[in-house]
Amino acid sequence: MYGLIFIFVFAVASSLIFSLILRFTSVREISLQYIVTAVSFIGLFGGGFLSGGKGKQKGWLVGGLTGLMYSVIVFLFQYLGYDRLFSGEQIVYHVCYILIAMMGGILGVNISTSSRKTA
Repeated sequence: MYGLIFIFVFAVASSLIFSLILRFTSVREISLQYIVTAVSFIGLFGGGFLSGGKGKQKGWLVGGLTGLMYSVIVFLFQYLGYDRLFSGEQIVYHVCYILIAMMGGILGVNISTSSRKTA
């Protein structure tokens, strides 16, 4: 749950920053496309990392579930709010989000376990 909260807080904060950049500069939305994608990957990785660190075991599962819950919430928001299913491109992005969150969970478990053993 901490990981999911982190992801959404991170998404809101980065959305605010990007919207301010777009509003007050001459930067166009298309030029920020890859940066926004990278920031969202960082957010999902951080959420998986936090979940894995809190879970302390099976980081791939905890991180994967965190990424899956994020994708389900986004899907439900899009389906119920806008009456649209995921496109093929969005499916690829959300599979990558789940995989990135899994990697974060694995790293989170390993770092929390190794720091606990050395302390």
